[in-house]
Amino acid sequence: MKKVIDFINKYGMVIITPLILIMFLKTCSTNSRVDSVTKQVEMTNQKIDSLETDFEKEIQIEGLKSEKRMIQSVSRTLIDRERERQIDKEIERLNK
Repeated sequence: MKKVIDFINKYGMVIITPLILIMFLKTCSTNSRVDSVTKQVEMTNQKIDSLETDFEKEIQIEGLKSEKRMIQSVSRTLIDRERERQIDKEIERLNK
């Protein structure tokens, strides 16, 4: 035990100084890694947001198509045909 204490007293500063330097340099690079991960998360969020708007359009289109099918299956009046034309125009607008 005496030899270990003498060794630490003699070479302690020589060992601790490089270790502290290494730890300092490792913590400096952590910020750049955090920044890159943050950028990746933001890009992923943007992709998810664009997918949500696409899903909303698809839901609207499918709703209009089902309304058109319902109108066609019930009856054929002049008002129903006009609504079908409106639905077709709305679907074309959403597809663009």
